[in-house]
Amino acid sequence: MDVSHIFDQLNDAQREAVALEPRPALVLAGAGSGKTRVLTSRVTFLVQLHNVSPLSILAVTFTNKAAREMRERIEAQLGFPVGGMWMGTFHGLAHRLLRQHYEEANLPQGFQILDSDDQQRLIKRVLKEIDLDEAYWPPKQAQWFINHHKEEGRRANQVQISPDPQQQTMLSIYKQYEQLCQRLGLVDFTELLLRAFELMKNNEQLRTHYQQRFEHILVDEFQDTNSIQYEWLKLFAAPQNNIFVVGDDDQSIYGWRGAKVENILQFEKDFKESKVIRLEQNYRSTSNILNAANAVIANNDQRLGKQLWTDSGDGEPVKLFTAYNETEEARFVINQISKWVDDGGSRSEVAILYRSNAQSRAFEESLLSAGMPYRVYGGLRFFERAEIKHALAYLRLADNHADDPSFERIVNFPTRGIGDKTIDQIREYARANSISLWDASCQLVTQNQLTSRAKTALSKFVDLIQALEEQMFEQELHEQIDIMLDLSTLIAHFEKERGEKAAARVENLQELITAARNFEHPEEDDLPALASFLAHASLEAGEGQAEEWEDCVQLMSLHTAKGLEFPLVFLTGLEDGLFPHQRTLDEAGDGLQEERRLCYVGMTRAMQQLYLTYAEIRRLYGKENYTSPSRFLSEIPDEYIQQIRVENRFSLHDPYNSNNRQGVGSNFNIGSHMVDVDAKHDSGVAVGSNVTHPKFGDGMVTNLEGQGEYARVEVNFTEAGSKWLVLAYANLTLV
Repeated sequence: MDVSHIFDQLNDAQREAVALEPRPALVLAGAGSGKTRVLTSRVTFLVQLHNVSPLSILAVTFTNKAAREMRERIEAQLGFPVGGMWMGTFHGLAHRLLRQHYEEANLPQGFQILDSDDQQRLIKRVLKEIDLDEAYWPPKQAQWFINHHKEEGRRANQVQISPDPQQQTMLSIYKQYEQLCQRLGLVDFTELLLRAFELMKNNEQLRTHYQQRFEHILVDEFQDTNSIQYEWLKLFAAPQNNIFVVGDDDQSIYGWRGAKVENILQFEKDFKESKVIRLEQNYRSTSNILNAANAVIANNDQRLGKQLWTDSGDGEPVKLFTAYNETEEARFVINQISKWVDDGGSRSEVAILYRSNAQSRAFEESLLSAGMPYRVYGGLRFFERAEIKHALAYLRLADNHADDPSFERIVNFPTRGIGDKTIDQIREYARANSISLWDASCQLVTQNQLTSRAKTALSKFVDLIQALEEQMFEQELHEQIDIMLDLSTLIAHFEKERGEKAAARVENLQELITAARNFEHPEEDDLPALASFLAHASLEAGEGQAEEWEDCVQLMSLHTAKGLEFPLVFLTGLEDGLFPHQRTLDEAGDGLQEERRLCYVGMTRAMQQLYLTYAEIRRLYGKENYTSPSRFLSEIPDEYIQQIRVENRFSLHDPYNSNNRQGVGSNFNIGSHMVDVDAKHDSGVAVGSNVTHPKFGDGMVTNLEGQGEYARVEVNFTEAGSKWLVLAYANLTLV
């Protein structure tokens, strides 16, 4: 079969990679440089021009979707199926190996695979068997400890830790868990990799067989490999070392889940005769976007180095918008999306990216208010997230003791020793007496129908809800949320767990306080503020996301965005402490460099237009903070960026100089021009105006920012205190 047409579709660097003679190769594939085309064409080249059997090729990638797409492309190029070819994810291939050699791996033929939830349940069983309280030893924390050591290739008897009692207890859990899995014939995800590695390492005959069989090893997304995956690959590749890896050290953003950027940096040392080929021509973005991204990532020192370029033209400059706060940031983004749609674009071409999932709330509220369909890509909407549902359940039960669904959700979360048997007793008593689960619990606590341990645990829960109700009484709404988070120990519970997901749950819970602060109690609503807020949360959760086939805006975290592309991208929240995240600024190591790689990934998702936004004041995680622009903004040369200003408002700081606030009479310097903050709004409201509000009463305007739909005023009310209001909705009357 003539495959010359495949080479006609490749640029020079791609052609060099595809046609490389058998040897170790590292292909540094920049964002949008056509790495999948190179991988599939490489397989076609080996099979068609070098007469390599598909059975002699091992192709490894990170997702089943990527593996399916790769197989489909290869079969389309070759013109025949390659069903016998080993192609799949690390976990999928390890599973295949263990199924074929279960005896050598010391596993029963019918061994079962544990998913993450199953693994947690088994850890809970271990905790019970060794009499450890889940409240003090969270199963997720133990899960992280076990998986971390397995990813580093360490069995429980190989872990060397300090004599610290907590670490020693964790090691004890690992040992018991390991023994239980072996006894029951259970294998978790990390065990698949570790057991497959040990099988290859310790069985010389088997290792030789597969080394001879797989003449060529191809690996996609090599920068995402962890320690055990890389060691496993090296076993397969030896001794001929015909290993062809494709990756990008500038897109290594999964260090928090075990990925080692060091692997891609180490490759040339481990494979002495390796060839490095750089794919730098980008087929996705405009020159201005690429040049800005290149300038940012150039500040990382732990990289092999490359410079993306394109022949598609300069395109629009990168737009930078400085918002007063997160509400104005969201309004601006939605306004620009509306203009995009009015100009003939579709909403599905637009992505709003953020560093923290908690940021989605402000955008969701603005999108819902604007009636603009959206989806949270790869995740849940704010009020649908499990930790938020737990928090709302505490509030609902304190507000309404008859709320049985809320009772069931939180009666033993966080774990407090109220088991399924006790809950069944409560249900039965409630059913027999036609009362709520709460009333049943209160009555059972005063009777002797429960065991002493169950009675004590349930009594503590009843006391907790009553204390919550008492302390929340007559407090401001956001203070009620704060009290609930403290007494429920929800934040403390998730802080005990390790990893990015647990940290995100904490941030979401803290963001619930901000949601309460910003909640505008409808004037026509006779409900108390808490009941109204809970109804609002239910209605927002019940709105439902747009269907996948609908034309809708995509919201997603930067980690989720990797591998995707959109004509219009908004990269939001570019503030030090948020992006780069505060955790990375506080910790030593590769954290800041990984954050910069994450910024690079976000910027290179944009095809035609990229907006960067940040807020001068941000209410996030329950606190209002004066922010500093992200250091990544100062790394972008002026020639690639255009600043967007809202007139009649002063800026607290310039993105290139956080100390740029200068007072000159009633004017403030804003970059290149002067803005009069005493200017009146179209409505006649100005700083110093006396106004009346239907709910808050009389007050004086102390600040004015924005104009038109962006206009907001700060009013110091005689009784209600200082409040920021949107002029379009505030219904203020000039006195």
